[in-house]
Amino acid sequence: MGERTRPLPTTGYAVLGLLSFGEELSGYDLKKWSDHSLRFFYWSPAISNIYGELKRLQQLGYVVARELPEGSPRNRRVYRITDEGVDALAGWIEHEPVEAPVLKDQALLRVWLGHVAGKDRVLALVASEEEQARRMIADVSHSLERATETMGPSYAGLVEQWCLRYATARLEAFAELRRTLSSLPEPAIRTRREALA
Repeated sequence: MGERTRPLPTTGYAVLGLLSFGEELSGYDLKKWSDHSLRFFYWSPAISNIYGELKRLQQLGYVVARELPEGSPRNRRVYRITDEGVDALAGWIEHEPVEAPVLKDQALLRVWLGHVAGKDRVLALVASEEEQARRMIADVSHSLERATETMGPSYAGLVEQWCLRYATARLEAFAELRRTLSSLPEPAIRTRREALA
């Protein structure tokens, strides 16, 4: 399989996807956008990952770069997607199988192990997750509002509406978990030696 036909890592397709909206963007712009959109439903790659993917995409001919003129408001390199990049992105969407989502929720793992830490600690952790869900609702609502203002009805806006429903459901689920935990008796905390016995 040649270099040009080798599938990209999903992060590479995510970077291509950000560029597919038609703007020339710098690595910094891509990071900022992913922090305000991608992180709600996929993840926000580190800036080093973004530049690594841009280098790979440029080598494959999927993006081209240009330096902005000296003294311009954004004195830096910007990237745009090529026709080949659009074709690669469309091919991935149309033909590559969708991997099953993986849920890795540290908060739930810690609640599951609450018998080791005690009820008060677990309740505080759940309350913290509720607050994070409230912040996510506010962040997604803001992002959805901006997307609607700039793009009108769009596929991206539909995903952000889904993310808003997800964040709301997460808040409700943690609130219910906290109420249920409050009614449980305090667990007998096991020492490390008892756990290993």
